[in-house]
Amino acid sequence: MANIKFVNEDLEVVAADGANLRTKALENKVDIYKTWGKLTNCGGYGQCGTCIVEVVEGMENLSPPTEAEKRKLRKKPDSYRLACQALVNGPVSVKTKP
Repeated sequence: MANIKFVNEDLEVVAADGANLRTKALENKVDIYKTWGKLTNCGGYGQCGTCIVEVVEGMENLSPPTEAEKRKLRKKPDSYRLACQALVNGPVSVKTKP
């Protein structure tokens, strides 16, 4: 089991190993999208880049970045991930809407 801490929301949720970060956020009513992203997100396919989160702790507990994710985040800090592409395999803390 993996704990996901959403820092800005002061919320910690439990997830099974291999759970999708975006899915767990939405299941727990964590708003990961900025205004424009709410209207234009791709539904979790890694195509739009609107579900960016900043990993504060536990980057090693996330799946490796996908090729789509690398393309979308090439000019962003290394601590940024697309929530829709990140699978959680251990404790992680993230900030939404960095």
